[in-house]
Amino acid sequence: MIPMVNLKAQYAEIKGEVELGLAETIENCSFILGPNVQAFEQETAAYLGVKHAIGVASGTDALHLALLAEGIGQGDEVITTAFTFIATAEAIKYVGAVPVFVDIDPKTFNISPQAIEQAITPKTKAVMPVHLFGQPADMDYIEAICKAHNLKLIEDCCQSFGASINGKQTGAIGHAAGYSFFPSKNLGAFGDGGLVVTNSDATAAKLKQLRNHGSDVRYYHDVVGYNSRLDEMQAVILRAKLKRIDQYNQARRRVAHRYSGLMADLPLTTPFEDGLGMHVYHQYTLLSERRDEILKTLQAKQIGCAVYYPVPLHQQNVFKQECAGVSLPVTESVAAHCFSLPICPFLTDAEIDEIVSVIRSVLTATPE
Repeated sequence: MIPMVNLKAQYAEIKGEVELGLAETIENCSFILGPNVQAFEQETAAYLGVKHAIGVASGTDALHLALLAEGIGQGDEVITTAFTFIATAEAIKYVGAVPVFVDIDPKTFNISPQAIEQAITPKTKAVMPVHLFGQPADMDYIEAICKAHNLKLIEDCCQSFGASINGKQTGAIGHAAGYSFFPSKNLGAFGDGGLVVTNSDATAAKLKQLRNHGSDVRYYHDVVGYNSRLDEMQAVILRAKLKRIDQYNQARRRVAHRYSGLMADLPLTTPFEDGLGMHVYHQYTLLSERRDEILKTLQAKQIGCAVYYPVPLHQQNVFKQECAGVSLPVTESVAAHCFSLPICPFLTDAEIDEIVSVIRSVLTATPE
């Protein structure tokens, strides 16, 4: 059996450090916004090259609170992609804003800057690009659009921790950015967790207030806030992994490049690196006309595989009514043909070779 992500192998590598840190936390009984959360925030801010990093309870909360802190609200339009996890759009809806879905680049699967430009209206207040599957979006182009139209730029970095573009980390370019520490992420916790980053002192102050029941001083509440704090024990785990994030991401790139080299002659489309930034391969996602056959065969061999995302957001039941008439041909085509293979820092060459062999057996056989 080959899983999508081998979290057990990762745990074995950091077990001693993590268990010692957890034991110290339990002994000290400092569980809420304790020293490890504070240290993790400082360490991630330094790593990402931003002024402020604020730990929250999940990636969804990170995007939600980032929008709130940047003043996005009722009736505002936020341009984003329909080819992403629903949390991107949920966060926009939570603040009363309207997600405006536009099409994607057919090679990178990231939001199309040209489509952003065409979708701007007087109600547009922000753009939320997603650095999908770990590949940075075209941030020079998108940032220029936002500056020209005085729009907030809020990056969805939930899949791109450690990815960079033009010498900057994803998340360090916009007004604010949200990250997820879901266990399978490149930097993953042992449960839920998230982070918001910003270079604005005012935004950071608002975020700290919002995550903690709208309070700056205990039992004094200035706004209606939320209970969205990064857990101290998750911070222990994340600090151990943060030390190794570059090593993990380079290992993911090694796996991806081996996959692509071995499948270069097959009738499918391997992931494209646009050269604008460093792809960190949160997912290794391909396109094939024979996707369903490949998935069925991989599953029969107990090899992990998945489809991210089979139904684009504008076609989901929750958005169907407000998106009636919306056509995103590239997004719809990619969703109909994409599938993802196992990828993690601990995938061996033998496992990669086995997975590719199974795919080759399907694609060199006569279609059913």
